[in-house]
Amino acid sequence: MSSKQEQYAEPGSPPNAPIVSFLGPVSSYTHQAALASFESDTYDYEPAQTITDVFTAVQSGEAALGVVPFENSTNGAVIFTLELLADRHKQFLDVTVCGEAYLDVSHYLLGRKSPGFQDASGTCTPTLSSPSPAKPRTKPTCDLKHIERLYTHPQAWGQCEVFLGAYLKGIERIDVSSTSRGAEIVKEDTTGTSAAIASGLAADIHGLDVLAKAIEDRTDNTTRFLIIRKGIDEAAAHSTAKKKSLISFTIDHRSPGALAQVLDSFRGYALNLTSINSRPTKVIPFQYIFFVEFEGSKLNDPSGRVRGALDSVSKHVQSWRWLGSWDNKLEVNSLRGRGGFTS
Repeated sequence: MSSKQEQYAEPGSPPNAPIVSFLGPVSSYTHQAALASFESDTYDYEPAQTITDVFTAVQSGEAALGVVPFENSTNGAVIFTLELLADRHKQFLDVTVCGEAYLDVSHYLLGRKSPGFQDASGTCTPTLSSPSPAKPRTKPTCDLKHIERLYTHPQAWGQCEVFLGAYLKGIERIDVSSTSRGAEIVKEDTTGTSAAIASGLAADIHGLDVLAKAIEDRTDNTTRFLIIRKGIDEAAAHSTAKKKSLISFTIDHRSPGALAQVLDSFRGYALNLTSINSRPTKVIPFQYIFFVEFEGSKLNDPSGRVRGALDSVSKHVQSWRWLGSWDNKLEVNSLRGRGGFTS
């Protein structure tokens, strides 16, 4: 077993250990975030094929906790997770957010080197729309002319556009459930013409060649993961750490200023907003479910500011739902001089 495999190998968990469900397979970035968030010898880690499977395991009680990707600093929100938080069919009414984790993400291009490979030139391809294309931060370790298709999670494409535009322009892109699943598919491809965007750990575990390292556009590429559970984390009510909370709501789009009134509810109680997202209601075209994340906790609110803001919100919306309160890990990591865990 290699040093990387040993780093992420899970020791034997105690009998009947609580389960942490994560978007798998093993070696996914979500797996790495899960291992960085909990005591490995306390929990039993189980990979799930999809983010929906993680939510289902938590709602059913099969898993005590779940870890899912929520947003990336380069490519924005993970819509699959937002869709599940929207919960239009009320399948996950007991699922709440109880924590978060940050992981510095460095993408590798994984596959098989062609026989007699040569060093890549590093030439960028100009186009009419981009006559002077941005040059990627890294070069391939070999020629990539044999690559005919790429596999990765949809979120990764936007994090590596400069490299892909320079070296793999026009190559077929195939979405898969996770970056590590892409590595599994490439491992099974006997033609050697497939490649995956995944972690360096995935290369080690699946025995793939590293065709390029650190192909992400930005060195500060970071993904935030949410930790979910069933019901309320009572221990959070006694924590003195700085908090964040998340709510979802719908408004009457025919009412002028309805969204502004909701947002003004937070300003009126001096609560800082940290994130705003939206997804279609799928009831009426071009009307939306909004998600607002803000600093403060519904579970620990001695000043009453959160309660006051949410009472005000309720007067301006058609419906709303509290989705959880948790410790603000970005605040903690910033005080330590870093934006997240290292991968």
